[in-house]
Amino acid sequence: MSTAVTAHSLFTDYDINLFRAGKNFRIYDKLGSHVIEVDGKRGTYFAVWAPSARSVSVIGDFNRWDRKSHPLFSRWDSSGIYEGFIEGLENGTVYKYAIEAQNGDQLEKGDPYARVWETPPKTASVVWDTFYEWEDQEWMQNRYQHNGIDRPYSVYEVHLGSWKKNKKNESLSYRELATDLVEYVSRMNYTHVEFLPVMEHPYFPSWGYQITGYFAPSSRFGGPQDFMYLIDKLHAAGIGVILDWVPSHFPNDAHGLAQFDGTHLYDHADPRKGFHPDWKSAIFNYGRNEVRSFLISNALFWLDRYHIDGLRVDAVASMLYLDYSRKQGEWIPNQYGGNENLEAIDFIREFNEAVYREYPDTMTIAEESTAFSGVSRPTYVGGLGFGQKWMMGWMHDTLKYFKHDPVHRSFHHGELTFSLVYAFSENFMLPLSHDEVVHGKGPIIDRMPGDEWQRFANMRLLYGYMMTHPGSKLNFMGGEFGQTTEWSIERGIDWELTQYKPHSSLQEYVADLNQLYRSSTALYEYAYDPKGFEWIDIGDHQNSVLSYLRRGKDENDMVAIIHNLTPAVRTKYRVGVPFEGQYVPIINSDDEKYGGTGNYAQQVMTSVPTEWNGRPNHIELTLPPLTTLVFRYQAPEAKGTKKGKATAAKKDAK
Repeated sequence: MSTAVTAHSLFTDYDINLFRAGKNFRIYDKLGSHVIEVDGKRGTYFAVWAPSARSVSVIGDFNRWDRKSHPLFSRWDSSGIYEGFIEGLENGTVYKYAIEAQNGDQLEKGDPYARVWETPPKTASVVWDTFYEWEDQEWMQNRYQHNGIDRPYSVYEVHLGSWKKNKKNESLSYRELATDLVEYVSRMNYTHVEFLPVMEHPYFPSWGYQITGYFAPSSRFGGPQDFMYLIDKLHAAGIGVILDWVPSHFPNDAHGLAQFDGTHLYDHADPRKGFHPDWKSAIFNYGRNEVRSFLISNALFWLDRYHIDGLRVDAVASMLYLDYSRKQGEWIPNQYGGNENLEAIDFIREFNEAVYREYPDTMTIAEESTAFSGVSRPTYVGGLGFGQKWMMGWMHDTLKYFKHDPVHRSFHHGELTFSLVYAFSENFMLPLSHDEVVHGKGPIIDRMPGDEWQRFANMRLLYGYMMTHPGSKLNFMGGEFGQTTEWSIERGIDWELTQYKPHSSLQEYVADLNQLYRSSTALYEYAYDPKGFEWIDIGDHQNSVLSYLRRGKDENDMVAIIHNLTPAVRTKYRVGVPFEGQYVPIINSDDEKYGGTGNYAQQVMTSVPTEWNGRPNHIELTLPPLTTLVFRYQAPEAKGTKKGKATAAKKDAK
């Protein structure tokens, strides 16, 4: 039986001053619920920020949800924090804060800093800790080798609740995913996984983007230590973990952040700044210091306690602009009369600075769809400070191009080449994301024209173009084997399709493409630098053939890529190359094992010293139908020597 609340505080004056200044980025160590000992007695310390409340008490099963039983003490320093220690309460205690607003309203709120929430539709918080004996020390010590901008990023985007269902159509647990998902991602040769938001959310069909428990992994799949176990196993397999993070808005559920102390505590009171018209949710007040402490602390919390390797920030465009999705008269200009949200911009920069200061071997990624300048440029040159930015224009233009019947593609060549006009203006990630397979858009394979063979050949082309285009990569689950129905979180993805040859062959191709990408420094060392890309022929629109070079830091590290974007076989097709030597085929999407014709096996090509495409040498080859070809350059001096043969054999084996 718990005792009355006793006065106790974990806060120093310094903590409070930092919190009120918006600079306390470890506030989760103090706010929330914490099992501690006070004067030799074990119990739980509670602290909550509710500056406009008349009173705050802790309620739960332990006191039969009696609002008067365990009132917290209001701090003397006008910080708005209520706190206190209750002896006897341990991990597993279910609780809420009973808050009396200034107008007399009686509110029951979950803890914004709770480590665990009850499994929805229940809405209470749970006292819990984040203690875990990690076994990923080697990964953490060498993480910089996986997360730098000159390292390969091939990301598998996953919704944990629908990646795979069991025989009862139930989501797998974190522990089950630690076996099945880790094995699959390893087999498919992805470098990272990205999880749609795992933070607790009341409405499953929101995919996790309407968060109430910012500091708690969803209890639908297990507890915090179970999620840590999944991350540990991914790290053991050499796979980085990226989380979707949503600092842009939050839902209006009665038990959440909305009207937390009876006022617009976390959001703006004026709906022109505080209400999101698209999602009917509340927008964070980035100008309020304590809210900034909450959000940046939350970002660092996942990097700190869960060893997360990166954060992909959702809906950045909606944060940057005051008139986002608003009509004239529905928004308030900034102090200079512009539409930029200056408070949000300042917050984003501070968030990125904090992340890279504390965890320089992690990555932040912006989902940002506008032409806002400098999203992935350092803050000291005026940028927002993200490490990477989603290349939404590439995704839309490329999918639009592939929808065209090949007979018409010659008229739309620019849709495929335009991305290289601005490819190096940001550190771009090329996404084929979950947003492209929902809301009536259907699966990606449905946008491929032709009969079944041509549709799968086009899918191979799409992935071949994606994996050899400058930038990092992201592919949503199911796309890698040609999912044929729109994504459904209730049903999951259609794994049974992989028993059929076209789907399993595409799956094998994507795995091999990932391995090619990971093992080819020419495809990633200069991913964001024009040094790493050179057109061979941008203008062969009549044949719908695209060819270019990718380069690594070594002067001889080069691959040549040719895409034949029609079903027509091109014989004696010349491709200009800069260096004399041999060009070794390392992938051919028309290979029979990938579902291709298998009729046009590629041979090692020796360059001919005749000018073509403005280059002093060329190779001449047959282009199979709807095919991506990749050749690795082998310098002449590597031929005939023991070292040269060993190097070439090692590269080809990769």
